Amino acid sequence: MTETLFGGPSLPPAYPERAAWGTAPKLRAWQQEALDLYMARHPKDFLAVATPGAGKTTFALRIATTLLDSGVVNRITIVAPTDHLKRQWADAAARVGVAIDPNFKNSDGQHGRGFVGVAVTYAQVASKPMLHRAKTEAARTLVILDEIHHGGEALSWGDGLREAFDPAARRLSLTGTPFRSDTSPIPFVEYAEDRDGIRRSKADYTYGYGNALRDHVVRPVLFMAYSGQMRWRTSAGDEMAASLGEAAVTKDITSQAWRTALNPTGEWIPAVLAAADKRLSEVRRTVPDAGGLVIATDHDDARAYAGQLKKITGQSPTVILSDDSKASSKIEEFSSGDKRWMVAVRMVSEGVDVPRLSVGVYATSTSTPLFFAQAVGRFVRARKRGETASVFLPSVPPLMVLANTMEAERDHALDRPEKDEDGLFSPEENLMAEANREDKASDELTKGKFEALDSQASFDRVLFDGGEFGTGADIGSDEELDFLGIPGLLDAEQVGTLLRQRQHEQQSRKKRQSPLAAAASPAVPDHRMLMDLRNELAKNVAAWSARTGTPHGVVHTKLRELCGGPAVAQANEEQLQARLRKLQDWFIGRK
Repeated sequence: MTETLFGGPSLPPAYPERAAWGTAPKLRAWQQEALDLYMARHPKDFLAVATPGAGKTTFALRIATTLLDSGVVNRITIVAPTDHLKRQWADAAARVGVAIDPNFKNSDGQHGRGFVGVAVTYAQVASKPMLHRAKTEAARTLVILDEIHHGGEALSWGDGLREAFDPAARRLSLTGTPFRSDTSPIPFVEYAEDRDGIRRSKADYTYGYGNALRDHVVRPVLFMAYSGQMRWRTSAGDEMAASLGEAAVTKDITSQAWRTALNPTGEWIPAVLAAADKRLSEVRRTVPDAGGLVIATDHDDARAYAGQLKKITGQSPTVILSDDSKASSKIEEFSSGDKRWMVAVRMVSEGVDVPRLSVGVYATSTSTPLFFAQAVGRFVRARKRGETASVFLPSVPPLMVLANTMEAERDHALDRPEKDEDGLFSPEENLMAEANREDKASDELTKGKFEALDSQASFDRVLFDGGEFGTGADIGSDEELDFLGIPGLLDAEQVGTLLRQRQHEQQSRKKRQSPLAAAASPAVPDHRMLMDLRNELAKNVAAWSARTGTPHGVVHTKLRELCGGPAVAQANEEQLQARLRKLQDWFIGRK
């Protein structure tokens, strides 16, 4: 096996400790380890799970060239989720001397001359499985299944993949997110029963975000959470109001407040877009070509957000819509340029490689772990050591859970128990079940007319590495700017240190200001402040529960033991503040 990758420095770098970033011609450590495992086993099926941005394409093409050179296979079929990804795979393969035809259509019958194989979509295979089976049987074929979890999206898709590629000489399955929001089995993936009798997907090699972050393969991600007051009118004509992410409200109200925040006519979205643009300007001080991406819910919202960005920046952003025939060329143009912003719906949420994306705005109500992980994956690809990623998002419980558990490695489970051994509903299983489906309002609320009336934004907190920083602040305040102004070139350890420093400075400022405020006001409890503190405590307890698996009630009981005082509902401001400080100590690892 040669030292260089495909005989030359054609593909992305690896072993960053041995060579300058962006120049090393060797495989990354995880790619080499996975390749050695593959070559030792020579398996017909192999599932590699690697976090978005880690270099799955490089790994797969290294296996492809090895098998081609050795004569094990003489044809390659690459299956990808979208047309854009087909072309992206073909371009990457061409750079290492493998000719792949991404323009093959089922009606063509055969791929073009001079090509060693084709790149097709899952939909193409599902529509004509026998055609692809015939092509697979006609040669010794390696099938590369990119983002294989898509194979379980519909029964016909899974059956079509099995029919088409069962005769393949080799199958290499890749994914950055080996779990689905349903229990549909994924073709060519092995499932093993765990101690609880649940069948879970079994990967041959796994390289998670936590490992990639420690190896400096991916960027550390700062989640900038924004809250605020929302007001809307229901189908019954009732006016409702709630704070975005307020813990003491129902799921339906949370959904409606979230929907109000994302409404383009309100003030929440423009304020968050302006804050994200400030963050992008800070990052571009050290990363001049850094770009931003807004992920919208639908086409209308995407166009509206683009218009708001133009007002903020004076520059028209690139808009990517799924029905635009020029979408792929627009993505490529944005990727190779230095334009500030791109706005899209779903097309760039998975697999699309735009390495200069550093700042994101999660302006969608989709909250499945699969979509969230893939969306965040657009920002984590590291080009040089020290680059950071920042993702702005609504401060709502489903997203806070996902952001706080970003490093958690999940497998696809085919069986999900609804109750624990005692016959009681398990809070942990219920929490994961809620996170594993898109949150929607009830039928009564979604079927009727909904009218967003007003939305105000406020800075809530920063989530990083399972910890939460910031004490909440107004838009444009020094407290918000403390975090928006974090340098764009810092490694994970430096980010953590700086966040703790900013947190300490904010708490010190509040302590200095509190005696003056107390002297100027009568000794009457501020019920609004107490409610805000209780909500903040509830959010932090929920985050700690998700991180550790400890039930909410146990966390509250432990805090009462350590800090003293009555239950949350009867606790005063000082007691609530003490519990929040203790939780923060836990988050950042202090005893």
